[in-house]
Amino acid sequence: MFVHTVYFWLRPDLTETEKAAFVERGTALTRIAAVKHGWFGVPADTDRPVIDRTYSYGLTLVFDDKAAHDVYQVDAAHARFLELKDSWTLVKIYDFE
Repeated sequence: MFVHTVYFWLRPDLTETEKAAFVERGTALTRIAAVKHGWFGVPADTDRPVIDRTYSYGLTLVFDDKAAHDVYQVDAAHARFLELKDSWTLVKIYDFE
């Protein structure tokens, strides 16, 4: 199992159209064939001191292995999503096995 988790801090000046494109393309990442399980969304409404809720959107994708993750990285839907890289001010990626 290979887990790929990404957190995005969106630019505060995004238009509703730009934000909608980000959400649409981000959600599409969960449907790439190499993805076994995928989730895309906003921070949960939880409130404990150890929880970081400063990000705008999170993405978690589960793959069978690193090879499947590598297929995802070159998928056309991933390339289309990366065209929006100016939409965020910060991105943090955590991969684990």
